Amino acid sequence: MPSLLTTHHHHFDLHSADSLPDSYAWTPLDDHRSDGQSHLPIIDLDSPDAVHSIGLACLDWGAFHVINHRVPPDLLHRVLSETTRLFSLPTHRKLLAARSPDGVSGFGPARISRFFDKRFWSEGFTIVGGPPMDHAHRLWPDRADHTSFCETMGEYEKAMEDLTGRLMGLALASFGLDERDAREFQGGPAVIQLNSYPACPDPGRAMGLAAHTDSTLLTVLHQTAGSIGLQVLHRDGRWVEVPPVPGALVVHVGDLLHVISNGRWESVVHRAVVDRDRHRYSVAYLCGPPSHVRVSPAPALVGPGREVAAYRPVMWGEYLGLKARLFDGALASISVHNMQNKIKTTTTTTID
Repeated sequence: MPSLLTTHHHHFDLHSADSLPDSYAWTPLDDHRSDGQSHLPIIDLDSPDAVHSIGLACLDWGAFHVINHRVPPDLLHRVLSETTRLFSLPTHRKLLAARSPDGVSGFGPARISRFFDKRFWSEGFTIVGGPPMDHAHRLWPDRADHTSFCETMGEYEKAMEDLTGRLMGLALASFGLDERDAREFQGGPAVIQLNSYPACPDPGRAMGLAAHTDSTLLTVLHQTAGSIGLQVLHRDGRWVEVPPVPGALVVHVGDLLHVISNGRWESVVHRAVVDRDRHRYSVAYLCGPPSHVRVSPAPALVGPGREVAAYRPVMWGEYLGLKARLFDGALASISVHNMQNKIKTTTTTTID
């Protein structure tokens, strides 16, 4: 893993750059371009085969497109329009809503950037726990402007909450669980991540967002039509491009669903690359459980006569802390196998 940065990321205006600064140059990037277009499954949520199809997609890809998701097209258009309006503001205005050094909400670089010694060619704005009235007021002093932004994001949050509840029900049904089991995971803190990937003068050496998995149950992604930037790592080791499908949304398996599946469904490794001519935007809804819920392998999968639990129970707040400290080592840190090996090693060392 690249070294952890302790220095502060000073903001650089990506929109005005005519060359790639060294601090943004990722070299070498031998696998930067993927070797094929996406073959992610497109799943009709109204299909009687939806449960089976989601199970297969999670097993093979860890990601899939969904249609008939019941999110109104007008709302999808408006949320991208508001996202574009935010990132089109002058830099000095966006910085009025800058994320505090220890904060989560507001404008700033991706939180995983601290783990890399090169910067990402992207900007982000994070919304946690409802419409960001305070930040929006700083960005747009005019009441009509900030009200439009907050109302749209609030409406989108509600639509995503409904959709992820439906998706969790279908996903857990593939394990033989019922709707009551899915309800346990509903009502968690809402997190909406807005992303901007400006056109880049040297896209072959830049990275929009480095490879990572999400610390979620599920992530639902809406991206600009006609732009390619999202790539997922297939189980066979290929980076595969995921262009937008008209009317569809992309769903990612996160680390916590990986735990519930007892490792059957691996959280999908994904990244964002950038383009020389196109400015791409995306909106990610990060679905996690309520703070009091202990996430563990599904009872239908583990126990006498079934699989051994591969992960210990964990709450989302604790897991987010592990991810912030260990990054891609977070899942391994709650692996029962790794914990048992650590105990054996410690015992052996003590005896010796």
